[in-house]
Parts: sequence; C-alpha cells; structure tokens
Amino acid sequence: MKKIGILFGQERSFPHAFCDRINQKNIDGIIAEPLLVEEVIQNKAIDYAVIIDRISQDVPFYRAYLKNAAATGTTVINNPFWWSADEKFFNNILAEQVGVPVPKTVLLPSKDHPDDTSADSFSNLKFPLDWQKIVDHVGGFPVFMKPYAGGGWKSVYKIHNYEELWQAHNETGQLVMMFQEAIEFDSYWRVYCIGGKYVRVMPYEPRNPHHLRYDAHFDVSEEMIKTIEDYTLRLNKGLGYDFNTCEFAVRDGIPYAIDFGNPAPDAEISSVGQENFEWVVETAANYAIEKAQAQEASKMNLTWGTFMQNAVNGMMSTEGAEVVKPKATRRKKVKKEMV
Repeated sequence: MKKIGILFGQERSFPHAFCDRINQKNIDGIIAEPLLVEEVIQNKAIDYAVIIDRISQDVPFYRAYLKNAAATGTTVINNPFWWSADEKFFNNILAEQVGVPVPKTVLLPSKDHPDDTSADSFSNLKFPLDWQKIVDHVGGFPVFMKPYAGGGWKSVYKIHNYEELWQAHNETGQLVMMFQEAIEFDSYWRVYCIGGKYVRVMPYEPRNPHHLRYDAHFDVSEEMIKTIEDYTLRLNKGLGYDFNTCEFAVRDGIPYAIDFGNPAPDAEISSVGQENFEWVVETAANYAIEKAQAQEASKMNLTWGTFMQNAVNGMMSTEGAEVVKPKATRRKKVKKEMV
C-alpha cells in the first residue's frame, strides 16, 4: 500500500477534498490522508510515498522534516531543497533566460543592517546608491517595491515619487527588496500549473478584495491565452515546481510574468471559486496518484527543473577532463600579443 499525505496549516477545504477525491477513485494500492508527523529520526524513511506540502514555508521544522523524507525516498511536492534556495529575484533572471517577459527590476540591499552585522560588514557595497540611476533603469515612477523572497502581498509598496520612496524604504527594516517597473495592465491572469503540464488560466483582479479577486472577466484572444499557457509551462519546467501558480499582467498585448514562485498556492474554495476549486482538486489528486505509482523507495524521487538539470549536466561534463597546461611557446605568444 502506498500512502499519499498532505501537510497543511490553517486551510480546510482543499486538504480534505484532496484526500477524499483520491480515496473515492479506489485506485488499487493507493490511499490518501492528512499527514501525521511523528518523531523525526535522521535518515529514517517514513511511511508515505508522496507528500503534498502546503505549509513548510512558514514552519522550519516541517521543512527539515520534508528534506529528510525526500532524502529517504518520499516524493515531496514541491521539492523542499529547491524551494529553500529559490526566491523571486532569481525567478526573474530565469524567466528572461527562457524567453518570458518580466518587469525591469533592481535588487536593493536592506535598509537596516542584518542581525550581528555593522557598517564594517559592508566594505564591498557602494554607498550611497545612485537612486536616479535605479529609477531611470525601471522607466521612472510609478514603481513597485516588494520583498525579493516574500509572498502573500506582504510589504508591497506602489511608489509614485521620491517622498513615497524614502517613507517606504524606511519601513522595510532588514528586508531585501526588489525595485520594479510598474506594469499598468489591461488584463491580469493567475494560472495554476500542476506537474509541469496541466494548466488552468484564470482571470484575476488583484485590485479587488481578496475574496473577489477571481470575480473578473477580460476579453482577450485565444492566441493570448495560448501565450500565457506557453509562458507558464516554460517557467515551471525551468524552476521544477510540481504545484505552482503564475501571475501575468498584460500590457499592450504582452504578458509580463509578475509573480510565479507560489509553491503553496491558494486553493481554498472561498477564494478561488467552485469551478477552479474542482479543477485543482481533481488535477492535484490525479497527479499525486501518478507520482505515487512511479515512486521508488530506493531513490530520490524529486522534480528538478531544467535550470538545475543543466547545471548538473554541465558539472558532469567536466568530470575526468584532462587539464592541459599551455606550452611555454604558447604562453610567450599570448604575452607578446598582450603587449
């Protein structure tokens, strides 16, 4: 028997619906249940083939538990090692490299020194920053300033002038922030992506109250929806997330990826609505069953994105390579050319 467990916090509708949907399918050898975390003993396997993680971003103990589970054969959705390393500034870098438009962005050092540091800890940092250069790079005001590793729309500022910038920056404390071009959008979309292959594009209005954000409608072409689907797949295959949402703001016919590192995305029926809830429950259940059936206890069963795969392949290609020292005559020739 292979067990699928779901690890969650305060949410209620999705975790129980997810387990019920799997069990209603009566797949031979597969059951699902809310996860029970027992004593965590290092390098000891647990009795779950698959774990859906919905809370470890807020609970470091759970994150360490999931890494131990993954290292001993459990398939964890999403990969806890990659999720620990990922952040939104890098997401933007990868997006540009896979051909997905993103807002122009500059990374800012924290306003306050991190704990256990002082001004002497920043000997290599230019000070003061050239704020005019930064503002000009992103195209001028208005801009957004948001945490480089944040989520849930926390500590997000829309800034219209330097006075607002100084006020907002003074409030950010030790947060490392991104200074980002504001995309004044014609339409906005939130997109579920499961398994790097199942996609649901949903109209979304971030300016509405939270419970009404999915109550939106935009008239766009089928070609635009196809482009958003394509960009979503590129991002999730690059990052390696099994369960994620991506957000796109469309300006002048171009979808800009705004936020696409949400590996525990909202799936509560009260916010996403009945139709979206039904899709995410059914699709997540089917994918978890697929992963449970493919799970092999004797190996690591995590998903790694193409970014990490390419990095590993690059390292492997250099293993055992003979290091050839240049001949003396070659060194002399290079030296002469340099002179």
